[in-house]
Amino acid sequence: MKSITQRLENVVKLQAKRWENEDYWDDINDLLIKELEDILAVEPQNTSALINLGAVLSDSGENENALKVLKTAVDLGSEDKNLYTNIAIVMVDLGMNPEHYHEYLETAENFTEDPLTFKAFFDPNAY
Repeated sequence: MKSITQRLENVVKLQAKRWENEDYWDDINDLLIKELEDILAVEPQNTSALINLGAVLSDSGENENALKVLKTAVDLGSEDKNLYTNIAIVMVDLGMNPEHYHEYLETAENFTEDPLTFKAFFDPNAY
């Protein structure tokens, strides 16, 4: 049986494949969500899994759910740069006041990225 770390490493690799295989985007998204939910069933406080699930939900347009999941990682004390960046991305997508999400971007600058997490997609030209 694979360790949680190995499973998260595979999630990161699969997420990268999602962008290379847009014809299979929905299928890969479903696999990512299932794997992350399975990891969280075993370790409900795994902040890396929460951060990645939030990113996938954001990429799927489920921003309110993404924000809830990401805030759970904050409440658990995560200091991952991708967490705070992802919250800012979700807040932009939700049309929130820039003052609110700039605070998260500033916080993100104080941390480093965990190699077991990834950022949600953000297209600055879309705004």
